Amino acid sequence: MDHVEHCSLLAAEIERFALAIDGLPLDLPVPSCPGWAVSDLTLHLGKVHRWAENLVRLRAPERIPGPRGDLEPTASWVRDGGTALVATLRAADPDAGMWAWGVDQHVRWWSRRQLHETLVHRMDADLAAGAAPRADAAVAADAIDEFLVNLGAAAYFSPKVKELKGDGARIRFRATDAGAHWSVLLQPDGFTVSSPGDDSPHAHNAATLTGPAVTLLLVLCRRLPLPGSGLEQAGDPALVDFWLANSALE
Repeated sequence: MDHVEHCSLLAAEIERFALAIDGLPLDLPVPSCPGWAVSDLTLHLGKVHRWAENLVRLRAPERIPGPRGDLEPTASWVRDGGTALVATLRAADPDAGMWAWGVDQHVRWWSRRQLHETLVHRMDADLAAGAAPRADAAVAADAIDEFLVNLGAAAYFSPKVKELKGDGARIRFRATDAGAHWSVLLQPDGFTVSSPGDDSPHAHNAATLTGPAVTLLLVLCRRLPLPGSGLEQAGDPALVDFWLANSALE
């Protein structure tokens, strides 16, 4: 997927989120985001969209605070901010350099990041409404890849990520319906991610987590608990538990 595709998919996810929250009680708990209600989820996403739009419009060379303005936990408020974000992204050169908290310091990083930020939070809204989260398998697999590739850079705001190290143990994640898999190698100074991954069965203390892309994404993003998710585990379960305990974005 490229910048243009990510922008189109982002526009669709913004609308899905707006439809998902429209009519929900603002104080309805969001089980996948402990301590949050629908109002908190809506305000968070609307603020993130406006922050990202400002960054991209200014081609910010460093992190800047989000713009201030009236906060309204409504579907129309999310649509307004999301529409502005998509327009700014589409008008920008995807190869233009700018600050990003992840590994790719270009405009194109933001179209991908905002797509998957919105996708996961739309599924949070689905879970709050008691609906089964759904997404295209290829998009969910792209979200997994984006999450894993950028995770190491998130240590400055998610300090537990710094604990993701080891003595050569390898964890594999496989999305069965997307034909995608990733290999994470835990080393003394941190971890590395490769795709499509090393399928050698002889990796030290190897563990594998396998299942549909959407379910795998929700478990990796700590939206669903691993027990009862239906994902298949092989190898050392403690290794998977260690990963999940330290890889959540905060």
